[in-house]
Amino acid sequence: MSVEYFITGGAGFIGSNYVNRLLQRKAKVTIYDNLSRAGAPLNIKWLKETHGDNAFQLVAGDVRDADLLAEKARQADVIVHLAAQVAVTTSVLQPREDFEINAQGTFNVIEAARSSGRDPVVLFASTNKVYGEMEDVPAVEASTRWRYENLPLGCPETQPLDFHSPYGCSKGAGDQYVRDYSRIYGLRSVVFRQSCIYGPRQFGVEDQGWLAWMVIAAITGRKISIYGDGKQVRDVLHVDDLLDAYDAVIANIEKVKGRVYNLGGGSNNVISVWAEFGPMLEKLLGKPIPVTHGDWRPGDQKVFVADIRKAESELGWKPKINVEEGVKRLFNWVLENRHLF
Repeated sequence: MSVEYFITGGAGFIGSNYVNRLLQRKAKVTIYDNLSRAGAPLNIKWLKETHGDNAFQLVAGDVRDADLLAEKARQADVIVHLAAQVAVTTSVLQPREDFEINAQGTFNVIEAARSSGRDPVVLFASTNKVYGEMEDVPAVEASTRWRYENLPLGCPETQPLDFHSPYGCSKGAGDQYVRDYSRIYGLRSVVFRQSCIYGPRQFGVEDQGWLAWMVIAAITGRKISIYGDGKQVRDVLHVDDLLDAYDAVIANIEKVKGRVYNLGGGSNNVISVWAEFGPMLEKLLGKPIPVTHGDWRPGDQKVFVADIRKAESELGWKPKINVEEGVKRLFNWVLENRHLF
Protein backbone atom coordinates (compact mmCIF):
# COMPACT_ATOMS: atom_id res chain seq x y z
CA MET A 1 0.00 0.00 0.00
CA SER A 2 1.45 3.38 -1.00
CA VAL A 3 2.09 6.01 1.65
CA GLU A 4 0.30 9.35 1.25
CA TYR A 5 2.30 12.43 2.17
CA PHE A 6 0.70 15.77 3.04
CA ILE A 7 3.17 18.67 3.04
CA THR A 8 2.05 22.03 4.44
CA GLY A 9 4.23 24.76 2.96
CA GLY A 10 5.13 22.30 0.22
CA ALA A 11 5.76 25.08 -2.29
CA GLY A 12 8.41 26.66 -0.07
CA PHE A 13 12.15 26.09 0.02
CA ILE A 14 12.33 23.01 2.25
CA GLY A 15 8.92 21.76 1.12
CA SER A 16 9.65 21.82 -2.62
CA ASN A 17 12.95 20.02 -2.08
CA TYR A 18 11.20 17.32 -0.06
CA VAL A 19 8.35 17.00 -2.54
CA ASN A 20 10.92 16.58 -5.30
CA ARG A 21 12.61 13.79 -3.33
CA LEU A 22 9.29 12.06 -2.64
CA LEU A 23 8.18 12.29 -6.28
CA GLN A 24 11.45 10.74 -7.38
CA ARG A 25 10.35 7.76 -5.28
CA LYS A 26 6.91 7.81 -6.96
CA ALA A 27 5.21 8.65 -3.66
CA LYS A 28 1.71 10.10 -3.50
CA VAL A 29 1.99 13.74 -2.41
CA THR A 30 -0.41 16.57 -1.61
CA ILE A 31 1.02 20.07 -1.32
CA TYR A 32 -1.01 22.36 0.95
CA ASP A 33 0.23 25.94 0.54
CA ASN A 34 -1.32 29.40 0.34
CA LEU A 35 1.30 30.35 -2.29
CA SER A 36 1.97 33.69 -0.57
CA ARG A 37 5.76 33.51 -0.71
CA ALA A 38 7.39 35.02 -3.79
CA GLY A 39 9.20 31.82 -4.72
CA ALA A 40 6.20 29.50 -4.30
CA PRO A 41 4.80 29.74 -7.86
CA LEU A 42 8.33 29.25 -9.23
CA ASN A 43 8.79 26.11 -7.13
CA ILE A 44 5.43 24.70 -8.23
CA LYS A 45 6.33 25.40 -11.86
CA TRP A 46 9.67 23.62 -11.37
CA LEU A 47 8.02 20.57 -9.77
CA LYS A 48 5.52 20.32 -12.63
CA GLU A 49 8.23 20.71 -15.28
CA THR A 50 10.34 18.08 -13.53
CA HIS A 51 7.68 15.49 -12.72
CA GLY A 52 4.60 16.35 -14.79
CA ASP A 53 1.44 18.35 -14.13
CA ASN A 54 -0.34 15.42 -12.50
CA ALA A 55 2.52 14.09 -10.37
CA PHE A 56 1.11 15.68 -7.19
CA GLN A 57 -2.03 17.35 -5.89
CA LEU A 58 -1.90 21.05 -5.09
CA VAL A 59 -4.32 22.57 -2.58
CA ALA A 60 -4.17 26.36 -2.37
CA GLY A 61 -5.00 26.50 1.32
CA ASP A 62 -3.99 28.28 4.49
CA VAL A 63 -3.18 26.55 7.79
CA ARG A 64 -5.46 29.08 9.50
CA ASP A 65 -8.41 27.42 7.70
CA ALA A 66 -9.00 24.56 10.13
CA ASP A 67 -11.93 23.02 8.22
CA LEU A 68 -10.19 22.92 4.83
CA LEU A 69 -7.01 21.61 6.43
CA ALA A 70 -8.84 18.78 8.21
CA GLU A 71 -10.69 17.85 5.01
CA LYS A 72 -7.59 17.75 2.80
CA ALA A 73 -5.35 15.99 5.37
CA ARG A 74 -7.87 13.26 6.12
CA GLN A 75 -6.18 10.59 3.99
CA ALA A 76 -2.58 11.42 4.94
CA ASP A 77 -0.24 8.80 6.36
CA VAL A 78 2.59 11.30 6.86
CA ILE A 79 2.07 15.01 7.56
CA VAL A 80 5.13 17.25 7.29
CA HIS A 81 4.25 20.66 8.73
CA LEU A 82 6.48 23.32 7.19
CA ALA A 83 4.01 26.18 6.58
CA ALA A 84 4.90 29.15 8.77
CA GLN A 85 5.49 32.83 9.22
CA VAL A 86 9.26 32.63 9.19
CA ALA A 87 10.80 35.98 10.17
CA VAL A 88 11.51 37.42 13.62
CA THR A 89 11.29 40.97 12.27
CA THR A 90 7.85 40.35 10.75
CA SER A 91 6.65 38.85 14.03
CA VAL A 92 7.65 42.02 15.87
CA LEU A 93 5.70 44.17 13.40
CA GLN A 94 2.69 41.85 13.04
CA PRO A 95 2.49 39.70 16.19
CA ARG A 96 -1.17 38.70 15.80
CA GLU A 97 -0.70 37.34 12.28
CA ASP A 98 2.47 35.58 13.43
CA PHE A 99 0.53 33.92 16.26
CA GLU A 100 -2.38 32.90 14.04
CA ILE A 101 -0.12 31.28 11.44
CA ASN A 102 2.47 29.63 13.67
CA ALA A 103 0.67 28.79 16.91
CA GLN A 104 -2.95 28.40 15.83
CA GLY A 105 -1.94 27.02 12.42
CA THR A 106 0.16 24.30 14.05
CA PHE A 107 -2.70 23.51 16.43
CA ASN A 108 -4.97 23.12 13.39
CA VAL A 109 -2.50 20.69 11.82
CA ILE A 110 -2.25 18.40 14.82
CA GLU A 111 -6.01 18.52 15.38
CA ALA A 112 -6.45 17.50 11.73
CA ALA A 113 -4.04 14.63 12.35
CA ARG A 114 -5.79 13.57 15.56
CA SER A 115 -9.26 13.67 14.04
CA SER A 116 -8.39 11.81 10.84
CA GLY A 117 -8.46 8.38 12.47
CA ARG A 118 -5.44 7.27 10.40
CA ASP A 119 -2.79 7.72 13.13
CA PRO A 120 -0.50 9.67 10.79
CA VAL A 121 3.15 10.47 11.40
CA VAL A 122 3.55 14.22 12.02
CA LEU A 123 6.86 16.04 11.57
CA PHE A 124 7.04 19.65 12.76
CA ALA A 125 9.70 22.13 11.67
CA SER A 126 10.36 24.18 14.80
CA THR A 127 13.31 26.56 15.20
CA ASN A 128 16.40 27.26 17.27
CA LYS A 129 14.72 30.56 18.19
CA VAL A 130 12.76 28.70 20.90
CA TYR A 131 15.96 28.89 22.97
CA GLY A 132 15.86 32.69 22.88
CA GLU A 133 19.06 34.67 23.31
CA MET A 134 20.43 32.14 25.81
CA GLU A 135 21.44 34.97 28.14
CA ASP A 136 22.45 32.43 30.81
CA VAL A 137 25.12 30.99 28.48
CA PRO A 138 28.25 33.17 28.33
CA ALA A 139 29.55 34.08 24.86
CA VAL A 140 33.12 35.07 24.12
CA GLU A 141 34.19 37.37 21.29
CA ALA A 142 37.04 36.20 19.06
CA SER A 143 38.59 37.90 16.02
CA THR A 144 35.99 36.75 13.46
CA ARG A 145 33.20 35.16 15.53
CA TRP A 146 31.41 34.84 18.81
CA ARG A 147 31.49 31.43 20.52
CA TYR A 148 29.97 29.77 23.55
CA GLU A 149 32.36 29.85 26.49
CA ASN A 150 31.28 26.51 27.95
CA LEU A 151 29.39 24.65 25.20
CA PRO A 152 32.02 23.54 22.69
CA LEU A 153 29.56 21.20 20.93
CA GLY A 154 26.67 23.65 20.98
CA CYS A 155 23.24 24.02 22.57
CA PRO A 156 21.58 20.72 23.62
CA GLU A 157 17.85 19.97 23.63
CA THR A 158 17.97 20.25 27.44
CA GLN A 159 18.68 24.00 27.24
CA PRO A 160 15.69 25.83 28.84
CA LEU A 161 13.26 27.36 26.37
CA ASP A 162 13.19 31.17 26.45
CA PHE A 163 11.26 32.40 23.42
CA HIS A 164 12.17 36.11 23.64
CA SER A 165 10.42 37.28 20.42
CA PRO A 166 6.83 36.92 19.15
CA TYR A 167 8.24 34.51 16.56
CA GLY A 168 9.93 32.46 19.28
CA CYS A 169 6.65 32.43 21.24
CA SER A 170 4.49 31.33 18.31
CA LYS A 171 6.88 28.64 17.11
CA GLY A 172 7.55 27.57 20.68
CA ALA A 173 3.83 27.17 21.34
CA GLY A 174 3.58 24.92 18.29
CA ASP A 175 6.71 23.05 19.38
CA GLN A 176 5.21 22.22 22.78
CA TYR A 177 1.75 21.42 21.42
CA VAL A 178 3.18 18.90 18.96
CA ARG A 179 5.27 17.31 21.69
CA ASP A 180 2.41 17.10 24.18
CA TYR A 181 -0.10 15.79 21.63
CA SER A 182 2.20 12.79 21.46
CA ARG A 183 2.23 12.40 25.23
CA ILE A 184 -1.51 12.96 25.75
CA TYR A 185 -3.09 11.58 22.56
CA GLY A 186 -0.39 9.22 21.31
CA LEU A 187 0.21 11.30 18.16
CA ARG A 188 3.20 9.88 16.31
CA SER A 189 4.93 13.23 16.13
CA VAL A 190 8.50 14.50 16.18
CA VAL A 191 9.73 18.09 16.62
CA PHE A 192 12.80 19.40 14.79
CA ARG A 193 14.44 22.52 16.22
CA GLN A 194 16.12 23.60 13.03
CA SER A 195 19.13 25.85 12.63
CA CYS A 196 20.00 27.76 9.46
CA ILE A 197 18.92 25.58 6.54
CA TYR A 198 20.17 26.53 3.08
CA GLY A 199 20.30 25.16 -0.44
CA PRO A 200 18.71 25.33 -3.91
CA ARG A 201 15.15 26.62 -4.40
CA GLN A 202 15.69 29.06 -1.51
CA PHE A 203 14.46 32.51 -2.48
CA GLY A 204 15.94 34.13 0.62
CA VAL A 205 15.09 37.66 1.73
CA GLU A 206 16.90 39.96 4.12
CA ASP A 207 15.06 38.91 7.28
CA GLN A 208 14.86 35.19 6.54
CA GLY A 209 17.23 32.80 4.80
CA TRP A 210 20.22 35.10 5.32
CA LEU A 211 22.81 32.89 3.67
CA ALA A 212 20.81 32.48 0.44
CA TRP A 213 19.84 36.16 0.52
CA MET A 214 23.46 37.26 0.63
CA VAL A 215 24.40 34.93 -2.22
CA ILE A 216 21.50 36.22 -4.32
CA ALA A 217 22.29 39.84 -3.46
CA ALA A 218 25.98 39.44 -4.26
CA ILE A 219 25.31 37.87 -7.65
CA THR A 220 22.54 40.29 -8.65
CA GLY A 221 24.22 43.42 -7.28
CA ARG A 222 21.68 44.20 -4.56
CA LYS A 223 22.47 46.08 -1.38
CA ILE A 224 23.62 43.96 1.58
CA SER A 225 23.11 45.28 5.11
CA ILE A 226 24.96 43.76 8.07
CA TYR A 227 23.19 44.12 11.42
CA GLY A 228 25.31 43.97 14.55
CA ASP A 229 29.03 43.30 14.23
CA GLY A 230 28.89 40.58 11.55
CA LYS A 231 30.50 38.10 13.95
CA GLN A 232 27.18 36.43 14.86
CA VAL A 233 27.71 32.70 14.56
CA ARG A 234 25.34 30.10 13.14
CA ASP A 235 25.65 26.43 12.37
CA VAL A 236 24.36 25.86 8.86
CA LEU A 237 22.79 22.72 7.41
CA HIS A 238 22.29 21.91 3.74
CA VAL A 239 18.70 21.02 2.87
CA ASP A 240 19.70 17.59 1.54
CA ASP A 241 21.11 16.69 4.95
CA LEU A 242 17.96 17.98 6.65
CA LEU A 243 15.76 15.78 4.47
CA ASP A 244 17.90 12.76 5.29
CA ALA A 245 16.94 13.37 8.93
CA TYR A 246 13.24 13.58 8.00
CA ASP A 247 13.54 10.23 6.23
CA ALA A 248 15.36 8.69 9.18
CA VAL A 249 12.63 9.75 11.62
CA ILE A 250 9.83 8.38 9.43
CA ALA A 251 11.69 5.08 9.08
CA ASN A 252 12.14 4.85 12.88
CA ILE A 253 8.93 6.52 14.03
CA GLU A 254 7.88 3.84 16.53
CA LYS A 255 11.17 4.29 18.36
CA VAL A 256 11.40 8.08 18.25
CA LYS A 257 7.78 9.34 18.36
CA GLY A 258 7.27 12.12 20.87
CA ARG A 259 10.90 13.23 20.78
CA VAL A 260 12.58 16.53 20.00
CA TYR A 261 15.76 16.89 17.95
CA ASN A 262 18.11 19.75 17.22
CA LEU A 263 18.89 19.68 13.51
CA GLY A 264 21.72 21.90 12.36
CA GLY A 265 25.20 21.73 10.99
CA GLY A 266 26.60 21.25 14.48
CA SER A 267 29.99 22.38 15.69
CA ASN A 268 31.70 21.21 12.47
CA ASN A 269 29.64 23.48 10.21
CA VAL A 270 29.82 26.89 11.85
CA ILE A 271 30.29 30.26 10.18
CA SER A 272 29.92 33.90 11.21
CA VAL A 273 27.40 35.81 9.13
CA TRP A 274 29.81 38.28 7.55
CA ALA A 275 33.28 38.31 9.15
CA GLU A 276 33.79 34.76 7.79
CA PHE A 277 31.04 34.35 5.21
CA GLY A 278 31.88 37.65 3.50
CA PRO A 279 35.42 36.63 2.44
CA MET A 280 34.09 33.22 1.30
CA LEU A 281 31.44 34.91 -0.86
CA GLU A 282 33.90 37.47 -2.26
CA LYS A 283 36.21 34.64 -3.30
CA LEU A 284 33.40 32.88 -5.17
CA LEU A 285 32.27 36.14 -6.77
CA GLY A 286 35.79 37.21 -7.65
CA LYS A 287 35.47 40.79 -6.38
CA PRO A 288 34.86 42.82 -3.20
CA ILE A 289 31.28 43.17 -1.98
CA PRO A 290 30.23 46.56 -0.53
CA VAL A 291 27.97 46.39 2.53
CA THR A 292 26.26 48.82 4.90
CA HIS A 293 26.05 48.37 8.67
CA GLY A 294 23.14 48.72 11.08
CA ASP A 295 22.28 48.13 14.73
CA TRP A 296 21.57 44.73 16.23
CA ARG A 297 18.03 43.49 15.56
CA PRO A 298 15.64 42.34 18.34
CA GLY A 299 16.08 38.68 19.26
CA ASP A 300 19.24 38.26 17.19
CA GLN A 301 21.43 35.68 18.92
CA LYS A 302 25.17 36.40 19.01
CA VAL A 303 25.73 32.66 18.84
CA PHE A 304 23.64 29.70 17.95
CA VAL A 305 25.23 26.34 17.38
CA ALA A 306 23.13 23.20 17.75
CA ASP A 307 24.41 20.21 19.66
CA ILE A 308 23.26 17.47 17.27
CA ARG A 309 24.57 14.42 19.12
CA LYS A 310 21.06 13.22 20.06
CA ALA A 311 20.03 13.00 16.39
CA GLU A 312 23.35 11.37 15.53
CA SER A 313 23.02 8.68 18.20
CA GLU A 314 19.28 7.96 17.91
CA LEU A 315 18.81 8.34 14.15
CA GLY A 316 22.22 7.32 12.84
CA TRP A 317 22.25 10.69 11.07
CA LYS A 318 24.90 13.32 10.60
CA PRO A 319 25.54 16.13 8.10
CA LYS A 320 27.47 15.04 5.02
CA ILE A 321 27.80 18.38 3.17
CA ASN A 322 30.29 20.77 4.75
CA VAL A 323 29.95 24.56 4.69
CA GLU A 324 32.38 25.18 1.83
CA GLU A 325 30.84 22.56 -0.44
CA GLY A 326 27.27 23.56 0.40
CA VAL A 327 27.85 27.27 -0.16
CA LYS A 328 29.56 26.54 -3.46
CA ARG A 329 26.55 24.45 -4.57
CA LEU A 330 24.13 27.23 -3.60
CA PHE A 331 26.26 29.89 -5.32
CA ASN A 332 26.34 27.86 -8.56
CA TRP A 333 22.58 27.24 -8.42
CA VAL A 334 21.86 30.97 -8.06
CA LEU A 335 24.32 31.73 -10.85
CA GLU A 336 22.68 29.18 -13.18
CA ASN A 337 19.18 30.41 -12.28
CA ARG A 338 19.86 34.13 -12.16
CA HIS A 339 16.81 34.73 -14.37
CA LEU A 340 14.61 33.68 -11.46
CA PHE A 341 15.78 36.61 -9.36
